[in-house]
Amino acid sequence: MKPLLSFFLACTIGLTCAQSFDYSRMAPHPRLLLKKGEAEEVRKNLETNEPMLRVHRYILDACEQFMIAPTVERKLEGKRLLGVSRTALKRIFYLAYAYRLTGEKRYSQRAEQEMLAASAFADWNPSHFLDVGEMTMALALGYDWLFDVLQPSSRETIRKAIIEKGFTPSKDEQYNWFLKADHNWNQVCNAGMAYGALALYETDTVLATEMLERCMQTIGLSMKAYDPDGAYPEGYNYWGYGTGFQVMLNAGLESALGTDKGLSQLPGFLASARFMEYMTGPTGASFNFSDAREKGEADAMMYWFAKKTNDPSLLWVEQEYLKKPALDFAEDRLLPCMIIFGSGLKPNGIAPPQSKIWVGHGKTPVVLVRTKWHENEGLYLGAKGGSASTNHAHMDAGSFVFEAAGVRWAMDLGMQEYYSLEKENVDLWNRSQTGQRWEVFRYNNFAHNTLTVNGKLHRVEGFAPLVKTFTSADKLGAVIDLTEIFKDDLKRSSREIAIVKEKFLQVRDEVETANQPARIRWTLVTAATPKFLNANTIELSLDGKKALLVIESPKRVELKTWPSQSQHAYDAPNPGISIVGFETELKANQKSTLVVKLVPQP
Repeated sequence: MKPLLSFFLACTIGLTCAQSFDYSRMAPHPRLLLKKGEAEEVRKNLETNEPMLRVHRYILDACEQFMIAPTVERKLEGKRLLGVSRTALKRIFYLAYAYRLTGEKRYSQRAEQEMLAASAFADWNPSHFLDVGEMTMALALGYDWLFDVLQPSSRETIRKAIIEKGFTPSKDEQYNWFLKADHNWNQVCNAGMAYGALALYETDTVLATEMLERCMQTIGLSMKAYDPDGAYPEGYNYWGYGTGFQVMLNAGLESALGTDKGLSQLPGFLASARFMEYMTGPTGASFNFSDAREKGEADAMMYWFAKKTNDPSLLWVEQEYLKKPALDFAEDRLLPCMIIFGSGLKPNGIAPPQSKIWVGHGKTPVVLVRTKWHENEGLYLGAKGGSASTNHAHMDAGSFVFEAAGVRWAMDLGMQEYYSLEKENVDLWNRSQTGQRWEVFRYNNFAHNTLTVNGKLHRVEGFAPLVKTFTSADKLGAVIDLTEIFKDDLKRSSREIAIVKEKFLQVRDEVETANQPARIRWTLVTAATPKFLNANTIELSLDGKKALLVIESPKRVELKTWPSQSQHAYDAPNPGISIVGFETELKANQKSTLVVKLVPQP
């Protein structure tokens, strides 16, 4: 697979590559995702698949609400039109799906109104090009799926909008920096432009070909994120976003042209679905490191991975989500994909994953341990290394979450919504060592389950690799080398974090000071109520259950709690959250071992 990645990257840096596709194989409309005649197979699958029928009804119910809502309007939220673009994509995709599955023209007519409303916008806000990418995909899907029932004048209006408000600004260097990005912007924007190109191929062959070839020459940069084994650097929610649009691209190319030219086979991409499955604990909450939310949600794209790899066990967590009384979906505007990709997959043939541990390296190394796979059973650990310099990262190298007995005892506060900070003029995207991003409470090391040395921020450019893993029944976890994170204050630092005998969590920090003393802070963020029992033990209570935080070494520590709210007015509140732990003083040139156990009580 490495030569394949080299091909995409060679194209990216400007080497001449032959045309990527045999464009004579372009399928007729509708060609994106669900081709002509394939809706019948989806309908038949719904007759015998109750979970998918529930999702289908969810989509139709949403369409009824769209029918009575005003059409989309061009209203910015701060610098973004993204919320409007996402609303348009959701409405148009759902309504077009409803028309194709039911044949009721009221759905296609309402989708046409939404497309015309978006086409009438002065622009799609190219200064924040994600907005353009998602809006272009929205109109492309509607144009393709409803091609035969759109009014000819509407088709022409939509076509011109895709070209003038999508393609044209994507060729402007002040807007198209996404072509050089190695993260989700590349995937989302390229996928949107590619969908526009696939939709308009007959009428605008030269321009469409240019857009598709440009996509194939630049998409490889973002695909490097999955190398080598699928651990996605940007975390839970951005896996859903970046990977969701990558799957849309791959699946759209396959349906329209018969091939994605090897994109799906690039290193780590297919393996990333297993990463995502292990990113959810028994409580249903995610390991929400970086800019992510704790709430776990069903993800339509997992069905594509399950079918592509012929591995239904990838859907174990997904099926649990579909059993819940209230349905919640990641990237819900792409939800029809769940039914399309899930067609033919039998809900009764899904077994849980076989391994209790998943380890990933790359930009954000993680170790993920889940001892049992039924809801609220077993123990769960998610721990990470990596660097604060990664896109959407926090200062959280060495941090972890831990669940036992259906309770998340160690948590991550997750992200703060961007607009709440941007409207207060917080320079959120400055990731330099002195950037204001690190003054945001939820983003720095003081509010994570990690170490802090001498009251300082972690080093932004430091990188913490996984250097050892434990895969036996006695110990499931890994060692994270934190030396680069603290290199200005410590000579060496490593953190061993593991579930021991499937009974408790143990965190073992080996630290060595340099030529000056150091004060070490060890912190745990929790929704539990803490109670100091003695000089080395803190009792945690939550939902009628208890766990003990036991500091075994060193014997002399200063147990502490810290505020879970900063003094900045722009910081989001964290009600009911405690930050507990201890501090200890180390002498110059001293080696020390810090051993902490988190022990669930019967």
